[in-house]
Amino acid sequence: MRFKRFGASLLVTGLALLGAASPALAHSELKSSDPARGASLATPPTQVKLTFSGPVTLADDNPIQITGPENASWTVGRAEVAGTVVTAPVKAVGPAGEYTLRYKVTFEDSHAASGSVKFNLSAPAAAPSSQSQPSSQAPASSATPAPQADQTTPEDLVPSWVWIVLAVAVVAAGIVVALRLIRRKD
Repeated sequence: MRFKRFGASLLVTGLALLGAASPALAHSELKSSDPARGASLATPPTQVKLTFSGPVTLADDNPIQITGPENASWTVGRAEVAGTVVTAPVKAVGPAGEYTLRYKVTFEDSHAASGSVKFNLSAPAAAPSSQSQPSSQAPASSATPAPQADQTTPEDLVPSWVWIVLAVAVVAAGIVVALRLIRRKD
């Protein structure tokens, strides 16, 4: 009987501690993006917008990149941060197909994060025309970087609250097993 009370109080205490610690365990994450993950666009956007669950700063000088099929690389202007929202102007060029927007930010808790958002362009994005550039002259930025490996973090795949619930379930299961073992010894 004494072990049951001890086990029950241990369970309640453990759950209370986990419940109080869960906000500290949660990292900020990408809440939404424009273009949205998996979106199919008829025309390319002129700006990208990333909204996070907490305030962010830019991780480096090139925090947003967009690449696509046939080594297409969009020109991304200077990104700006307003609290939890990062925006950047973009100039799209490339064929129809799947594009990947990659980002790098640092959250308020100094947690650096990188991730990606994939979307589709259903029509090719034409290169900006330049009247002063003769057709025989190669464009100034003829070399485009090869697409990078997908930098998806675990936070991108599964929201942090799922990990917290899973951790609580594992701890609770451990306590139940421990209580049953103690009960068998009695």
